[in-house]
Amino acid sequence: MLAKTLHMIGNAHLDPVWLWRSQEGFHEALATFRSALDRMTEDDGFVFTSSSAALYEWVGSVAPGMLDEIRGRVTEGRWRIVGGWWIQPDCNIPCGESYARQALYGQRFFREKLGVTATVGYNPDSFGHNAMLPQILAKSGMDSYLFMRPGPHEKDLPGHIFRWASPDGSEVTAYRIPYTYCTSPEQLPEHLARCRALEQDGIDEFMCFYGVGNHGGGPTKENLRLIAEEAASSTETTIVHSSPDDYFRAIRGADLPLVNDDLQIHAPGCFAAHSGIKRWNRIAENRLLGAEKISTLANWIAEFDYPKDLGRAWKNVLFNQFHDILAGTSLEEAYEDARNDYGEAIAIADRALGAAAVGIAWKTNLRPVDNCLPVVVFNPNAWPVRRVVEFETDTNHAPSVMVAPDGNRSVVQAVLPQASVVFRKRIAFVAELPALGYRAFWGLAEPEQAPPTEVSGWRGGMSAEADSGSADIENEYLRLSVDPATGFITLLDKRTGVTIVRDGAAPCVIADDSDTWSHGRVRFDDEFGRFAVTGISLEEAGPVRWTLRLESGWGSSTLVQRFSLAAGIPRVDVAVTVDWHEHHQMLKLRFPTGITDGVVTYEIPYGSMVRPADGNEKPGQSWVDISGAGAGLCLLNDGKYSYSAEGDTLSLTVLRSPVYAHHDPYVLDPVLPYAWQDQGVQSFMYSLLPHGGDWRAAHPHREAAELNQPPVVQIATFHEGTMPTEYSLATIEPANVILTVLKVAEDGSGIVLRLVETDGMACRAAITFNWGRTIEADFGPYEIKTILVPDDSDEDWVETNLLETPL
Repeated sequence: MLAKTLHMIGNAHLDPVWLWRSQEGFHEALATFRSALDRMTEDDGFVFTSSSAALYEWVGSVAPGMLDEIRGRVTEGRWRIVGGWWIQPDCNIPCGESYARQALYGQRFFREKLGVTATVGYNPDSFGHNAMLPQILAKSGMDSYLFMRPGPHEKDLPGHIFRWASPDGSEVTAYRIPYTYCTSPEQLPEHLARCRALEQDGIDEFMCFYGVGNHGGGPTKENLRLIAEEAASSTETTIVHSSPDDYFRAIRGADLPLVNDDLQIHAPGCFAAHSGIKRWNRIAENRLLGAEKISTLANWIAEFDYPKDLGRAWKNVLFNQFHDILAGTSLEEAYEDARNDYGEAIAIADRALGAAAVGIAWKTNLRPVDNCLPVVVFNPNAWPVRRVVEFETDTNHAPSVMVAPDGNRSVVQAVLPQASVVFRKRIAFVAELPALGYRAFWGLAEPEQAPPTEVSGWRGGMSAEADSGSADIENEYLRLSVDPATGFITLLDKRTGVTIVRDGAAPCVIADDSDTWSHGRVRFDDEFGRFAVTGISLEEAGPVRWTLRLESGWGSSTLVQRFSLAAGIPRVDVAVTVDWHEHHQMLKLRFPTGITDGVVTYEIPYGSMVRPADGNEKPGQSWVDISGAGAGLCLLNDGKYSYSAEGDTLSLTVLRSPVYAHHDPYVLDPVLPYAWQDQGVQSFMYSLLPHGGDWRAAHPHREAAELNQPPVVQIATFHEGTMPTEYSLATIEPANVILTVLKVAEDGSGIVLRLVETDGMACRAAITFNWGRTIEADFGPYEIKTILVPDDSDEDWVETNLLETPL
């Protein structure tokens, strides 16, 4: 047997929010850091490991002297910074850019305040880890990763330590923490003995994590006494105070197995628990990304100041991506705080976006036209977009047709207004918008001046039918039928002749008596009922959009699905409102496709991944797709993260209703008035996107971005201006490279572009700016690339890492 070295990792896992609110976590951070500093004074050999820049910002805000003391210990090498992120987030639900921002703000804070950046990624308590993390870590200055979940009973891995690779080929060295990351003084002897027995071929060094945790605390005097005794008496294992970065340096060069996979699955109930936090997170991420783009546009072309508070908004979002918050596993009161934090972030983003839109519209040259309402519509996406846009205005200004700068006319349809007054009207029209820019429209109010015309590209006309067998709507691409008896839909793709959905959008009620995490579960398939139809009506009918309203009920709960088909758009958009009042039940929408031997692909943060159609619950971002035999269906949404696929059927998990913060083995008392999750009204959108070929043919990354970052409408006035009536900052080719970020650099000099290859296909991309400059760059499969364009457009562009540091 090889002689071993056991690296003792003193740490204090601190959940800033979990079964307590952030104020309690704040105080515990102070107490924990004070304790660690005191142990260093008492024991010259003690080394402390800690992560999460947010905790250090807390400490610095009320105890700056303590932060200075920590900096001294960091310089000495006895206080080790790991993680490099703002917080230890959920590692499935945040979007890809959120992980980039975790590193951007976390590493920059550590460098500025403590003089170091982390080299070890650190998420021991997070509930699974997406497959793109190795690339994100590597491009944030970290070459290794620590985690604990999923455990050996949930995910078979080739060793405690291994090479972990992203789909792009980036690698980090990963270590699954054995047994636990925290101990009470009474637990440490047994834990240390188990860690001494760890084995892996070719490896003779392991880590043993110790210290009181979850509610902070850290290593105790008794811990240090025991470790000293064990180190002095051990004859087979060298026991040393150490840190994760020291450990990874010690095993560098070892022959390690390779894992090309995500690290799943632990606690699948967390993918759906607490619909509110999931929706707030999706909205905030996308509002901030959209605000950055439009604000950068205003700064670049109209010389408006870039907002200074977007960073604060991002930190609100990042903090609430902490795994016990975003996963839905904290106590009920914590979600009041999270709602307010997300609300502040969204408000900051909306103010920034609104000011940028107004500023650009004010500088746009809008010529006066009699009986006309000028409207400027912004597209935050870096490709041309064709979308239905809506706005509300005074009745005497409500247009009958929208005219673009090139003279093309778009038909207008009156839709249900949000204001129930006689002098306001809401209209919808299909807008064709340039990439990453805006287009002005003149809304003419007199039909005789500008008779409604067909939308460009609209060939077949809209139709709706109701006969004895179904209620139908269709456009030139799709035909959707609803069975009045069941409420299930059939969707025909007229381009391929394939009926891609049969008996779909079925609201299935699943028995779910698991705890908040769904510990010990991998699937939810105990269906014991379906919502029953209570009403079908044609809610909208016009030249722009037809909408069928389907109402159904189950128990004390109701569900409304509004299926819309728009002119010239090959997608069904569905607005959902559910009023839920059930306990220990789950709601899924099922979509049988008829695709045999289909391949199921899930969007993951900044990538996608094929997973088996085995019926198990799986995390996903804003889309999932099933494709086979030349046809497929992509299911998009604007706020859900939990899916399953079995055979030919895709299922979207809408909600589940456990008790707040219920953790096995606690047994619920049937007479106590517990607080249950997801009670009451919630709304979200999903879209059905049929296609030929595989998922790449549907461009789901683009379609999902359009759903989550839709066009922004600014009603304007007539005035002279220096800006043209339509503008596109840049275009990007090919279509499998998308721009996710456009922002002013953190140091205020130049603009930053983040681009991602989405289809798993290497390519050479060209970013062409409207002043004639083109940037060309090679992308590997699923590669994330960050580009800094200097303020002087003639200077050379620079590729940087995710921290905006030149490579």
